[in-house]
Amino acid sequence: MSEGISGTDVLFVLLGAIMVFAMHAGFAFLEVGTVRRKNQVNALVKILVDFAVSTVCYFAIGYTVAYGVDFLASAAVLSGAAQADGYLFASNGYDLVKFFFLLTFAAAIPAIISGGIAERAKFWPQLAATGVLTALIYPFFEGLVWNGNFGLQDSIESAFGAGFHDFAGSIVVHAVGGWLALGAVLMLGARQGRYTKDGRLIGIPPSNIPFLALGSWILCIGWFGFNVMSAQSIDGISGLVALNSLMAMVGGIIAALVAGRNDPGFVHNGALAGLVAVCAGSDIMHPIGALATGVIAGGLFVVAFTICQTRLRIDDVLGVWPLHGLCGLWGGIAAGIFGLEALGGLGGVSFPVQIMVSLAGCVYALIAGLVIYGLLKLSVGIRLSAEAEFRGADLSIHKIGAYPEEDLH
Repeated sequence: MSEGISGTDVLFVLLGAIMVFAMHAGFAFLEVGTVRRKNQVNALVKILVDFAVSTVCYFAIGYTVAYGVDFLASAAVLSGAAQADGYLFASNGYDLVKFFFLLTFAAAIPAIISGGIAERAKFWPQLAATGVLTALIYPFFEGLVWNGNFGLQDSIESAFGAGFHDFAGSIVVHAVGGWLALGAVLMLGARQGRYTKDGRLIGIPPSNIPFLALGSWILCIGWFGFNVMSAQSIDGISGLVALNSLMAMVGGIIAALVAGRNDPGFVHNGALAGLVAVCAGSDIMHPIGALATGVIAGGLFVVAFTICQTRLRIDDVLGVWPLHGLCGLWGGIAAGIFGLEALGGLGGVSFPVQIMVSLAGCVYALIAGLVIYGLLKLSVGIRLSAEAEFRGADLSIHKIGAYPEEDLH
């Protein structure tokens, strides 16, 4: 019986890992549809290679930083078929698929950043940043929240009666990724021709709305693996998480539709805004609370994206700071509001704790982003030359465009 339960859990977590892995195709096509045609190949290659680098760095260093587990044992020990001193792995390779599942979360960090720095970032320095982020920066914060490293969660619970609640990563993944991206975008500066000398915004339309929409759809579908399967066991699965994810998603769509005045880019990103925000409290909110969380997130994204581009003059190409950074921050706080029993939630959360740790995570990520990309900027440079940027990252970096036949004419 124990073998059967273990095998079922392995399959459950493996399916979750595959669904979240598929979300990286969503990240890719969302970027492909948003950037100009001359940068579409770069978007596809960048996110795929980022995933490969993330896997190696998280396997070798990051997972140990977060959970104190390494893989320097025999295959028999890793699969749970044998035991060795200092190693205790579950049967049927459960811990290995758990690593795969959590890796897909870690790899989402550079995938998020990719959308903000699109169209003008150098390729190899970004891969170097990916390595540092997935080996050290992200796992350190992940371990604090999800593994209770350094006694942080215990200390918070002793002081406030409840630890920090982030079921599926509104803060750990999305806010951290979004605020890291803000640091990278600030270090890079705006694209050529994005603003006039007097600071007026010049519109750069998306290259392909169907691809943008496809990216959003893939992400939305995979998100149910992202959220529901964060339970990490078949016994822990909850239909409440699924329904709350659905309600937040549709709330984000409707709010973005209204606030964005029917703009398709806002509508498709509004779905993602709702899903980002509900991650933290999806396991404890009432569905009406999840709907409200999504509605606020969808409106927040539209307003923040507009202010970011026009008033702050921050050229965040896909709006990843408003989408993941700010909506993720809202999600961490929302868990402390709509998760309360007084508002129909399951309770077990502290509003002050949710605000405090959510803000701390954002500050940590922003400082880390500024430092890492600042050092890369000073040492090897992080931006394409003016000529390479004008030609486009596809031809400048990969020597081929998205439509090679057209390049012959």
